[in-house]
Amino acid sequence: METDLWLVIGLGNPGPGYAGNRHNAGFMVLDVLAGRAASRFRAHKSRADVVEGRLAGRRVVLAKPRSFMNESGGPVAGLRDFFKVPAERVVVVHDELDIPYGAVRLKQGGGAGGHNGLRSISRSLGTPDYLRVRFGVGRPPGRMDPAAFVLRDFSATERKELDLHVEVAADAVEMVLAEGLQAAQNAYHARTGS
Repeated sequence: METDLWLVIGLGNPGPGYAGNRHNAGFMVLDVLAGRAASRFRAHKSRADVVEGRLAGRRVVLAKPRSFMNESGGPVAGLRDFFKVPAERVVVVHDELDIPYGAVRLKQGGGAGGHNGLRSISRSLGTPDYLRVRFGVGRPPGRMDPAAFVLRDFSATERKELDLHVEVAADAVEMVLAEGLQAAQNAYHARTGS
């Protein structure tokens, strides 16, 4: 086991019909990180697509579970066990309703806050104490059901700056790897407004 190996998980739903959904923000960030690692995703026996490479001077495994969001925990636990990565070096990138669109927030541990992907991961890992890079998708308008909102594509207005926001979230992941959670929080919480 190499002590500096990190596991970075992007959450989303598989298949082209979900690709532009708010719920797939984690997949979008992982695609950017895979490009930075100059590698392509390949199937892994853990029911995830993975890239093994280097980012921010660290050995990383980037992974996108092939399960649906609410069953993400099985593939994540499988990857954790296969690569022998402790929870404190697992980073989960996911959409977050309680953060304004495009803002990035980082934390370690905490509850699922109604996010079924996080609930599944915490249950399967046996701990909520992994790192989270939360990509703000904002609240649904009016009385729209939050579950329906996250399964909709980003709006035309949001898409104008989506690539920039995804790049910023990818930068935040790299800073967590290179400098740790505290430094990344100081940089990105200030940058995206507290």
